[in-house]
Parts: sequence; structure tokens; C-alpha cells
Amino acid sequence: MKKHFLIFCCSLLALGAMAQPGISEMQQAQQNLRSTFFSALDCALALAAIFGIIGAVRIYHNWQMGHPRIDEQVAAWFFAAFFMVLAGAFLRGVFGL
Repeated sequence: MKKHFLIFCCSLLALGAMAQPGISEMQQAQQNLRSTFFSALDCALALAAIFGIIGAVRIYHNWQMGHPRIDEQVAAWFFAAFFMVLAGAFLRGVFGL
């Protein structure tokens, strides 16, 4: 009895899988994304540049004020900008934008 129920459930899953949109619909969705939104990589690079400029100004200010430990701030702002560059490349690769 359990075996028949399992086969029935698997066949229902197979029917649901055949109801998914086809390749032409996926290509149309990708084309719509490409025409509507600008590149995620361009956005990430712009954000990384903003993070870099803001971080440089804050680090320079703290350095001039005589704060003894700015190494953590330098690393934090650098890796924030680096993360944005990698996130943009990742999104570009995932969505194909």
C-alpha cells in the first residue's frame, strides 16, 4: 500500500514538472530583464566606488585627528568595496545580465 502511494506521489510530481514554462518563455524573461534593468555589475562598481571614496575620507579624517588604530577601518572599507565588486560579478553571472 505504501509503495503504491509513493508511486502516485511521484507521478503527481512529474506532472507538475511538465507544467513549467519552456525555454522560449525563459529567453523572453531574460530579454525583458536585459532591456529593463541596467547591469548589476555597473551598479555594484558604482557602489564600490562610493564606498571607497567615503572610506578614504573617513580614514583620512581619523588619521589627521590622531586616532591610533585605523588599520581595522582600512580593512573594513576595503573589504566592503571588494565585496560589492564580487557581488556584482556574481549577480551578472547568475542572471546573465
